[in-house]
Amino acid sequence: MKIALIQAPLVWEDVEQNTTYFKNQLQQIEQETDLVILPEMFTSGFTMNPERVFMTMEDKFIEQLQTCCKMRHFALTGSIVIKENNQFYNRLFFILPTGEFHTYDKRHLFSLAGEEKVYTPGSDRLIVEYKGWKICPLVCYDLRFPAFARNLTATYDLLLYVASWPDQRIYAWDSLLKARAIENMSYVIGVNRCGEDQNDNQYIGHSQVLDYMGQYLIEPLEGETTRYIVLDKGMQDKARNRFAFLKDADAFDIIA
Repeated sequence: MKIALIQAPLVWEDVEQNTTYFKNQLQQIEQETDLVILPEMFTSGFTMNPERVFMTMEDKFIEQLQTCCKMRHFALTGSIVIKENNQFYNRLFFILPTGEFHTYDKRHLFSLAGEEKVYTPGSDRLIVEYKGWKICPLVCYDLRFPAFARNLTATYDLLLYVASWPDQRIYAWDSLLKARAIENMSYVIGVNRCGEDQNDNQYIGHSQVLDYMGQYLIEPLEGETTRYIVLDKGMQDKARNRFAFLKDADAFDIIA
């Protein structure tokens, strides 16, 4: 699977500039790319002012993303601020090349910034089956909660996180992504933003790709960039058969 990581300098709460930027970036994606990954809240930056930037499920921009995926024959994922039934959600979209899409509402809301005060949490984890892969997309703060990402009985083949993770905690981002790859014997991709926001947070990026043993396939990136990686599911399957650690995992249920 050929995957593109877009590490972008988001413009604070400027939906028009951000959507224009990503529409241009998507037109430049290399041919035969299977999946494009964008950051968390890629249309606005990580804001606690959802009323200024929200979209609805009927928004024209979502329709434009669907059309782009159909025309360019790739899947796309990233999160957007959505208003639905008078509630705001940090909603991840996984749009398929057919234009169909799946959604996941961020479960773990970042209380340090008061995210839980303005957004409604999700509950169920999403597993997308795409081109023979099972993909588990999660959002930023979810990274700190390993039970929710646990790959019991090889539920997924690729774990990915879209994020707005600031520099002052970037060591945790790097360390936790590596841990998720090792403990779940899974490819892991983290796509973070870069630049700065009006809360004086700096974002270096550190988007990266790790293999099922926790080794870097793309080392942490800095600044505005688009990078590509081709992942081999067969190699991961062989490693899982040789080192059958997942079969020894504890079984448990997560109680909401």
